[in-house]
Amino acid sequence: MRKKIFLLVVLIGLAALLSGCMDIDEPINAESTGIWNKYFVHPLSLLLIFFAELFSPENFGMAIILVTVIIRLVLLPLNVKQLKSSKAMQDIQPELKELQKKYSSKDANTQQKLQQETMSLFQKHGVNPLAGCLPIFVQMPVLIAIYHAIMRTDAIDGHSFLWFALDKADPYFILPLIAGGATFLQQKLMMAGSPAAQNPQMMVMLYVMPIMIGVFAVFFPAALALYWVVGNIFMVVQTIFIRKPMMKNVSTGGDKK
Repeated sequence: MRKKIFLLVVLIGLAALLSGCMDIDEPINAESTGIWNKYFVHPLSLLLIFFAELFSPENFGMAIILVTVIIRLVLLPLNVKQLKSSKAMQDIQPELKELQKKYSSKDANTQQKLQQETMSLFQKHGVNPLAGCLPIFVQMPVLIAIYHAIMRTDAIDGHSFLWFALDKADPYFILPLIAGGATFLQQKLMMAGSPAAQNPQMMVMLYVMPIMIGVFAVFFPAALALYWVVGNIFMVVQTIFIRKPMMKNVSTGGDKK
C-alpha cells in the first residue's frame, strides 16, 4: 500500500510539474525553445492545426476529438501491457496472502524470509511488480503534452464547436458533468471485480477524481474539457472491451479445472 501511495504522489508531482511549471501561459509556435516545447508540445499543436484545416471551415473541435482518439490508440498497447501486469499480480494474490500469513511475524529474519519467498513467487510466475508502473510514466508526458498543445495553440481561440466556444468555459456546464461522469464510470469499471474495490483509499479516489475533473472543467477552456470528455469515454470503452474480459477469471477466483 505504501508503494502505491508513493507512486500516486510521484505521478501527481510529475503532472503538476509538467502542467503548471512549463510556460503554460505562453503560446506555442516554431520559435518556442526547449526539448519539451520542440519535441512534444509543438508537434501536437501542428497536428491539431492540420486536422482542423481538413474541414471547411476550420473545425478545432473535431481536431481535438481526432487527435485525442489517435493518441489513445497509440497508447493502447501500453494500457494493455499495464492491464496484463495487473491481472498477473491479481492471479497470484492467493499465494501471496498465504506467504504473508505464514511469515506474519514482524522480526527482521522473518520479514527477510518473506521478501525472499515473495521474489521467488514472482519469478515462478514471471511477474514483475514494477511492470505496471512503466506504462503510466510513459503515458503521462504524452497526455500532458496534448493538454499543453490545446491550452497554448492560439489558433484555437475564437473557434466554436457545438454549443460552446473552445477558448471559454462551457456556459451550460454540460462538458464538466460529462467529464466527471465518464471519469467515475471508467474508475468504477476498472475497480469492478478487483481487490481495489475493497480498499478504502481507492474508494475515496473513486469519488475524488471525478469531482476534481468536473471542477477543473468548469473553469478551464471548453477545448480542454472536450479533450477530457473524449479521453475518458475512450477509456470507458477500452475498459468494457479489453479489461473486463481479461479480468473475468480474476473476479470468479481464477480458472477452475
